[in-house]
Amino acid sequence: MKFKQIGEQRVPVSSVALGCMGMTDLYGVRDDKESIATIHAALDAGVNFLDTADMYGPHTNEVLVGEAIRDRREDAFVATKFGIVRDPNDPQKRGTCGRPEYVKQCCEGSLKRMGIDAIDLYYQHRVDANVPIEETVGAMKELVDEGKVRFLGLSEASVDTIKRAHVVHPIASLQTEYSIWSRDAEDAGVIQYCRENNILFVSCSPLGRGFLTGQVTKFEDFAEDDYRRHSPRFQGENFTKNLEVLDRLREIARQRGMTPAQFALAWLMTKEDHMIPLFGTKKVKYLKENLGCLDFTLTAEDMKQIEEVAPENAFAGTRYTHELMKLVNA
Repeated sequence: MKFKQIGEQRVPVSSVALGCMGMTDLYGVRDDKESIATIHAALDAGVNFLDTADMYGPHTNEVLVGEAIRDRREDAFVATKFGIVRDPNDPQKRGTCGRPEYVKQCCEGSLKRMGIDAIDLYYQHRVDANVPIEETVGAMKELVDEGKVRFLGLSEASVDTIKRAHVVHPIASLQTEYSIWSRDAEDAGVIQYCRENNILFVSCSPLGRGFLTGQVTKFEDFAEDDYRRHSPRFQGENFTKNLEVLDRLREIARQRGMTPAQFALAWLMTKEDHMIPLFGTKKVKYLKENLGCLDFTLTAEDMKQIEEVAPENAFAGTRYTHELMKLVNA
């Protein structure tokens, strides 16, 4: 396993991270035994960077992660998040909260659910437009001072927000969606800012919510409770157009002896040195496949060819529904 560093202390974290969200929420039927086996297989392979959040489930994902690392805490660098509030009466509805008292309440809940003494990396999952970022990060800083959190992060935050937060306490990591099929972070200048300011960029959904793996070819592939059924990119003409782009990418991957998933992850790792892809899977076989990306290095010619067949904005449809896009701090 190759490692990168996070924070001023330059703590080593694996060059890929395992997202645990789908193990208990949003992606169909859960299988806790297989999910825990997947987490253990990741740790055995040197993947120490595990990602969860209090809203996944809600809460059930942190419980699962806690169970998986109970006897292996020293092997895991655990990231979790607060700030997205789910509506129990509407599974598709989301709100945000960044009030200081809420931050501390969430932290205590996460620590208890995972059975750990400190969270390695604590993210504000979405910026609360109604609470100054200085107040939210101020409360997060207090958690660091109390030894309950080691590093602070933001998710889907703008450059201006990161700058303001950084004045209160160093921001060690930014987590934002970025992949061949979602490149908004380039236009927003976020990737460049993180590179120039030693902020680890964690690319969530690097496989396009499973689309770039090539395993999803029709709408009916999704389980009834799979949230991708509501995603604009998986709807009607958008889906058809996106599959056409994917076919071209799959052919390039095939020519290089890579699976589509390995190809998509290798693109990210070649693109930026300060970036870590955060992929999600709940099956050991897909974990092993994805980790195969570490055996490949894409050439300048490869990157050029990808740009030709899948340039920025090649994929149709917004990455979230209209309501969820409102939560992105652009």
